[in-house]
Amino acid sequence: MQQVTIYREPGRYAGWPANYGIWSWGQEVVVGYVVGHFQQNGTFHARDMSRPFLIYQSRSLDGGKRWDVQPFPGKTPGGRGLSADEHMNEELWVANHLDGPEGPQPSPGNIDFGHPDFALMCARSNLHAGSRSWFYVSTDRCRTWQGPYDLPMSQLLPSGEPGIAARTDYLVDDRHTCTLFLTAVKSNGREGSVFCARTHDDGKNFDFVSWVTPEPEGYTIMPAGLRLSPSRLLCAVRCSDPRSGAARPLCWLDLYASQDNGATWHFFNRPVPDAGAGGNPPTLTQLQDGRLLITYGFRNQPFAILAILSEDAGATWSAPVTLRQGAGNHDIGYPRTTQLQDGTVVTAYYWNDSADGERYIAATLWKP
Repeated sequence: MQQVTIYREPGRYAGWPANYGIWSWGQEVVVGYVVGHFQQNGTFHARDMSRPFLIYQSRSLDGGKRWDVQPFPGKTPGGRGLSADEHMNEELWVANHLDGPEGPQPSPGNIDFGHPDFALMCARSNLHAGSRSWFYVSTDRCRTWQGPYDLPMSQLLPSGEPGIAARTDYLVDDRHTCTLFLTAVKSNGREGSVFCARTHDDGKNFDFVSWVTPEPEGYTIMPAGLRLSPSRLLCAVRCSDPRSGAARPLCWLDLYASQDNGATWHFFNRPVPDAGAGGNPPTLTQLQDGRLLITYGFRNQPFAILAILSEDAGATWSAPVTLRQGAGNHDIGYPRTTQLQDGTVVTAYYWNDSADGERYIAATLWKP
């Protein structure tokens, strides 16, 4: 295994690649994340909420060994950060700029999902009631992004749920068709339940397909979908019991399955019974040899990035493989994973070497 640094600056807080995405073409890899300012504040995320978080992306042309950093090469409403309002004071929120010409617009369609250099990224304002979501597309390997294009709640949530908190997770079905896995705000105004949506008309309209998970007492959020056949889909989700007093709720990862191309879903199994304090989102990847791979951050000591593997299409899972461990505290993880043509797996995440040090974006390069 090789450990590499993607982005690191003293005094900065870089985090949460799972909100944005990772994309690869041959030996070229791009990963998205946000950067703010580090500040010890006695909370879980040691960030300065009075200063902005802005979106960045890094690109590697040599399979993840070396990385170039750049600001997000697209338009954001008001020039604000994406998918990070909960980490800033209200006056810095992107939510303040969603109405008007800079905000998300109706998708024009004519999106070629099958383009060889295609990428899609979802974004959101907040996590709870009133959260709005939108998306961007690129056909030049993330060198430019078109959007923001709206994901309208009235179209996607027929039961009137009060918001969508989208992170990037999608399946390209063909050049006209794309399936999104999204998180809805629950009826009580809190996050969340997972559903899937699909476009058949080149991205002009996305329609609700089905609920992946029932509405939980705690939350099911941050889906990771995978297609195994024209009819069989899997979706891994981050789960938590409701918070009760000062005790930390139990957090875990569940796997759901569909036999009818997403029309209906059922609980399949629980690959990770304990994801540590606060939990972490999963990735779900089919490797070149057919095995399935889940990577996730483990937020209990020894504070690690872990991987599990399945040789039977997700029915059973291996013991965890440690990709990295020994962070300064549990403020880590949110991985995204991609496999390159030579079989190397690039797992990107945020990390810290000490509780009072900057948060940075790192990757483990490895071969399962």
